[in-house]
Amino acid sequence: MNNSKFLISILMMVFAGNAMAADSTMGSFASVIGQVSASIDGFFKENLYGFVEIVFYSVPVGEANFPLIVGWLLLAAIIFTLYFGFVQIRKAKLSIDIVRGKYTDPNSNDVGEVSHFQALATALSGTVGLGNIAGVGVALAIGGPGATFWMILCGLLGMASKFCECTLGVKYRTILPSGAVSGGPMYYLRDGMAEIGFAGLGKVLAVGFALMCILGSFGGGNMFQANQAHAMLTYAFDVPAEYGLLTGLVLAALVFSVIIGGMPSIAAVTEKVVPWMAVIYVGMSLVVIIAHVDQIGAAFNAIFEGAFTGAGVVGGFIGALIQGLKRATFSNEAGVGSAAIAHSAAKTKEPVTEGLVSLLEPFIDTVVICTMTALVITIAGLNTAPFDGAGLTGVTLTAASFTDTSEIFKYMLAFVVILFAFSTMISWSYYGLKAWTFLFGESKSVEMLFKIIFCVFVVVGATIQFGAVIDFSDAAIFAMSIFNIIGLYFLMPIVKRELNKFVAKIDSGEIKKFD
Repeated sequence: MNNSKFLISILMMVFAGNAMAADSTMGSFASVIGQVSASIDGFFKENLYGFVEIVFYSVPVGEANFPLIVGWLLLAAIIFTLYFGFVQIRKAKLSIDIVRGKYTDPNSNDVGEVSHFQALATALSGTVGLGNIAGVGVALAIGGPGATFWMILCGLLGMASKFCECTLGVKYRTILPSGAVSGGPMYYLRDGMAEIGFAGLGKVLAVGFALMCILGSFGGGNMFQANQAHAMLTYAFDVPAEYGLLTGLVLAALVFSVIIGGMPSIAAVTEKVVPWMAVIYVGMSLVVIIAHVDQIGAAFNAIFEGAFTGAGVVGGFIGALIQGLKRATFSNEAGVGSAAIAHSAAKTKEPVTEGLVSLLEPFIDTVVICTMTALVITIAGLNTAPFDGAGLTGVTLTAASFTDTSEIFKYMLAFVVILFAFSTMISWSYYGLKAWTFLFGESKSVEMLFKIIFCVFVVVGATIQFGAVIDFSDAAIFAMSIFNIIGLYFLMPIVKRELNKFVAKIDSGEIKKFD
């Protein structure tokens, strides 16, 4: 039986109501796929897991382990914050005005494919995902409520990293004959470094970044999202685990229908999906918080007290600090370079405008959404005992904290998880595509090949259970930051000049504000 006939037979059995036959077929298919996935996972574990251990190498600090990659991202955020004079605070209002279109001439013909808001929504859809739900649950299970404080602080510092990389993304982007845009770290590492006399190093950094971006897009930006979306359907609606194939096919069809149209299509979807999914999730969180208004004071007290004492959690104060920093850096991806790819497509002739717009991403992702999750968990009080590995953690802790208020949140959370997963997949498809075309050339056939492969991995992710493969792809995403941040240190004087020029144009009236 060929593949098409096989899929048709499954669909006919489902729609005909022959549930027993469908379960049998799905079970057999799942069994075969399970054996294949185990073999693939074993290959990654035996041959490539050393790469994961290198990227996530940790050193003991007190009773806790500190991943050096987190320190790498945090140090960069601190350096950029100081170098740009706390730009995330000084230029916050200007950033909001740019997103609102206050500095966009309605009669201009600026090159680019999407508006400032669409670029922001696309980049946010790639970072606002399951990490905001499951990752915060892990952080608080291990680091206690105090991890929230350090998570917020790291999010605020990370705003400066986003500012630096997204400014460079626009400055060194490539405008194709079709009017489409290709940009991101691959291009500013190659062209920006060449401009200052480090062409050889720039090419090495650019190729390394592109390779890691492609691998990360298939795993953490794709398979993991599809896998967790199906897991939530199983959790909330008792969808059989064996039906991951159908979940994957539906998700793949939806993803393909969006990404086939390129960045304009992706941006058109994310500008609608991202605000709504954020509003729904924050709204759910506020309902829980308001329902327990008498516990808000105690929750904030636990957060601030735990931040500096770490009482009752693994590693004490250091444990709370590490978990907060880890969650923030893993959630908002500041310094990873992914957001610069989305912002490169914005319609603007002033590179620094996109840097300023991107300031808002870590604030929304980490300071607002992750903090909402942390408050819900803290108020529910389900993470009060020291974490021993046997209790609630990750998405189960977050889900239990919501349903502690009302059972209906179980189903609402499932809906939000699917939205988060879908939006993350379409954004990461664009990131992976631009890295792919950077390496293999800009052509319709090259683009289509990547999009087809990406959608195949959506089905794979929803169908099977990968362990080492996902770990490898997560490591690839954070390996992107190694190549990216090295380049940012060389190129940050260019960003400062762009900022000073833009501010001078506003002060002189050359750039006008539109009401």
